Amino acid sequence: MYVCGITPYDSTHLGHAATYLCFDLINRYQQLANLQVSFVENVTDVDDPLLERAKRDGQDWQVLANSQVDLFISDMTALRILPPSQLVKVTDSLDLVESFIDKLDRNGHIYQIDGDFYFSVANYLDSLPIPLAEAISVFAERGGDPDKEGKRHPLDAVIWSANKDGEPGWNSKYGFGRPGWHIECAAIACEFLDNDEKDPVIQLQGGGSDLIFPHHFMSAQIVKAALGRDFAESYIHAGMIGLDGEKMSKSKGNLIFVSKLIQEGVDPMVIRWALLSGHYQQDREWSTPLLQRAKDEVVLVRSALSRSETADASSLVKNLIKDLSDNLNTPKALNEIVDWSLESNKIATSNHSGLVSRAIDSLLGLAL
Repeated sequence: MYVCGITPYDSTHLGHAATYLCFDLINRYQQLANLQVSFVENVTDVDDPLLERAKRDGQDWQVLANSQVDLFISDMTALRILPPSQLVKVTDSLDLVESFIDKLDRNGHIYQIDGDFYFSVANYLDSLPIPLAEAISVFAERGGDPDKEGKRHPLDAVIWSANKDGEPGWNSKYGFGRPGWHIECAAIACEFLDNDEKDPVIQLQGGGSDLIFPHHFMSAQIVKAALGRDFAESYIHAGMIGLDGEKMSKSKGNLIFVSKLIQEGVDPMVIRWALLSGHYQQDREWSTPLLQRAKDEVVLVRSALSRSETADASSLVKNLIKDLSDNLNTPKALNEIVDWSLESNKIATSNHSGLVSRAIDSLLGLAL
């Protein structure tokens, strides 16, 4: 599976955490099913938001990126999110991107405007996930340039951007510049996960629901144009985390950071529990009452797990596996753990605390 990673300029807020928690559950479930998982995640360590923040703060962009990647890894470790098989930086992958542009070029799918190279998407619009007019609007909001003069189609996506004064750049046969967003993921995923036999190339492509369009759509069309094959068998998208009725985002200034919560003394397992209490596909709110409820339920479960005698848990473990197999139904799974804990504090007939502890650790990543 391939999961779109962070752009390291503001890491890691709760929206990030919820997304990577979703794919951690998938990763854990597949491994517990005795499958070997090849899991690649990228880091977009050169992009407009990163360069803008570095310029604003008077900081070297590479120093900023590296510090935020380190913080991201630290936050993921604290939340007990298993690392991918490979975490690949875009700046380490420029040769891969250039090679992938070559494939598009040979197949006649790119053109140039003032030193910028574009992917021509016109032949691949049948699978647009939203109406064309809406797609053009969303494209503009999420880094696209539909109104640029000379483009063949408003949705054509830049795949190599000519250097601008003061920005980092790299030499390539397409000039001195840097790659576009969408081709980076296509190139990295195909390099590390394609065995030249499968169609689609990979089994699972994942990320937040805000990546459905244009990012995942464009990456898929770029792969199809370059290789003549579909990109992914399944697309999995995690819902957004909101605060006070709005999606958490840098532009809204309403980000809540995992590292700050931990610095304030919040147990990372409480954060994980709180995020698991909502279904991964649903947009949902973060709030003080949600965090307090998670704290209370974690205390309850830990109390039950500390007992030498508990309620029987054989059916609980089976139900947890069933819940996760049902499209990662974590709210139901947590409710069953709470019910078992309440029962254990009333009726203790077995010694299953170890069984439950191991089950919720391996299945849900909750070290309680």
